[in-house]
Amino acid sequence: MQESNARIVVLATGGTIAGRAASAGDNLGYRAAQIGVGQLLEGLPLPAGFAIEGEQVAQIDSKDMDFGTWGALAQRCAHWIAQADVAGLVVTHGTDTMEETAFFLQSVLAPSKPVVLTGAMRPATAVVPDGPQNLADALAVAGSGLARGVCVVFAGTVHGAADVQKVHGYRVDAFSSGDAGPLAYVEEGRLRQLRAWPEGTGAGALKDAAQWPRVEIVLSHAGATGATVQALVSDGVRGIVVAGTGNGTLHEALESALLAAQAQGVAVRRTSRCLQGRVLPHAGDRLPAAEGLTPVKARIALMLELMAA
Repeated sequence: MQESNARIVVLATGGTIAGRAASAGDNLGYRAAQIGVGQLLEGLPLPAGFAIEGEQVAQIDSKDMDFGTWGALAQRCAHWIAQADVAGLVVTHGTDTMEETAFFLQSVLAPSKPVVLTGAMRPATAVVPDGPQNLADALAVAGSGLARGVCVVFAGTVHGAADVQKVHGYRVDAFSSGDAGPLAYVEEGRLRQLRAWPEGTGAGALKDAAQWPRVEIVLSHAGATGATVQALVSDGVRGIVVAGTGNGTLHEALESALLAAQAQGVAVRRTSRCLQGRVLPHAGDRLPAAEGLTPVKARIALMLELMAA
C-alpha cells in the first residue's frame, strides 16, 4: 500500500477470483472464496497517486448470493463513496451473479464515483489466472478520473450495469454488453471511452433484507402451463417476471395464469429469453414489459419498485 491523499477501496466478496484448486491444471474443480482481499492485491501494479485499502465484506461463491449480502455490500459501498478522499471502489465478485449485483448497486446507489465490479473465470491457482489482470484493470478504471456509476471490468472491457450479461460459462471473456456495446476498453492501464457513462436511478434507502418482497422468474416454452404461476400465487409471491419467447410472447396457458395472478394483485413483468434485443411494448399488451431489462435484472427492478411502494 502507498501513502496518498486519495484512496481506492477494494471490497471483496469471494468468487472464483479468490478460489483454489488442488492442482494448477484444474480450472473446474476448484473451491471459490478461499483467498482474502489482502492476498488478491499482493504484487499488483497499482494506479499511481492512490492508496489502496481492502475490506472483506463477504466470502462466498456468487451462485449463493443472497439479499443479506447485497444489503451489506450496498451499505459498505455507500459508506466509502461518502468519504471525500475515496476516488472510487472496486468490488471483487463471482461471475455467476455479477450482472445482478452490478444492476442492484447501480439502482440503489446511483453513484457519481465509480464502483467497478470484477472477478475471474479461472481460480487463483490456475496456470494462467485471469483474476490479477482483471483486478489491475478495475483499479485503473476506478482511479481514471473518467468513470462513474457501477460497471463491470472483465477481459479488458468495461460494461455498463444495465447492459452487462454473462454469456459464456468457460471463456475468460465471459461477459458482453449485447447490442448496446461496451462503455470502454482498458489498454495498458488507460481507459479508452466509447460512449457516455449511464446515469443512475437511485431507489433510496433499503429496508432490512428480511422484508424484501418476493419476486420470482418463470419461463415460457413449448408445452408451458400455468401450474408454476398458480403455485407461486398460492405461496404468497409479490411479483413475477416472465421470460417470454421472441418479443416477450407467451404460451397461452402461461399467459392466462399470469393474467389471473395480475388480477389478484401480483405484479407481473414481461421480458424475453432472447440474448439480445428488448421487448417492444404494444398498445394492446395486457401484461407490461420490463423496459428492455433481462429477466434477472427485471426481477431486481420489480423488487425495488415493490419495496418503494
